[in-house]
Amino acid sequence: RPGRFGREVVVYRADVKVREAILKIHAKNVKLSSDVNLAAIARTTSGFAGADLANVVNEAALLAVRAGRKQVNMEDFDEAVEKAVAGLQKKSRVIKENERKIVAFHETGHALAAAFTEGADKVHKISIIPRGMAALGYTLQMPEEDRYLRTEKELYGEIDVLLGGRAAELIAFGEVSTGASNDLQRATDIARSIITDYGMSSRFRNVVLSQRGGGYGSDSPSLVREYSETTQQYIDEEVARIMEERFARVSDILNSNRDVMDYIANRLLEKEIIEEAEFTDIIKAKKHLENTNE
Repeated sequence: RPGRFGREVVVYRADVKVREAILKIHAKNVKLSSDVNLAAIARTTSGFAGADLANVVNEAALLAVRAGRKQVNMEDFDEAVEKAVAGLQKKSRVIKENERKIVAFHETGHALAAAFTEGADKVHKISIIPRGMAALGYTLQMPEEDRYLRTEKELYGEIDVLLGGRAAELIAFGEVSTGASNDLQRATDIARSIITDYGMSSRFRNVVLSQRGGGYGSDSPSLVREYSETTQQYIDEEVARIMEERFARVSDILNSNRDVMDYIANRLLEKEIIEEAEFTDIIKAKKHLENTNE
């Protein structure tokens, strides 16, 4: 209530310069190798709070100790960041070969969709090593700078990247798996927000279709929509249309780059991990070949 607190202190999310400063504080008493670049680590930790960054430094130091090194190197920090983002590696988890192939093509689909989508975050690493409780593989994207806004085009691009995994499965195997369930949830949420929260639909341009709670003392604590049943039907149909159109676009991208998709997926099956440098070289070679043929 007004008057309860005389002053409010707002703590904003740390930007890249602040994250670098926080990393320097926590790394002050840690012996760092000459290859450690705290500025680069700060760029790859967008959205991390101070406690998250402290954990990254501590985890990197533990990794170095376990490996018998007296200094923490950049590889330790990379692994610490990945652990914070995707969970602990589970190399002991036994996965059937056919499932490994599905995961390899799935993650390749995400990576290629990102590579050929304007404005998408750069692919930092592709892996088919299981992490955490459920992830059988992951494609790690890192923004080059902090973002506080998303354009309509960028939102559709995010949907495209999320749908890349399922599209790759369908192209490679003629059927889809349950591996895309989280991707589909996130993509659907973005599509629905485009219509209801951001006023970006064709029929309700610049209109927010909001929902509200039942209010204090209400017998109905669940959200109540402030629009008609007809509008709800439009939202459902528009979400389905967006998902279908974006899936078709991503499928076209992957079909046009089928040779690259097969190559990267097979490299993943062989190596388990593809780093940013190798992936970038593959994409550059592909684009150079296309330009030469033109």
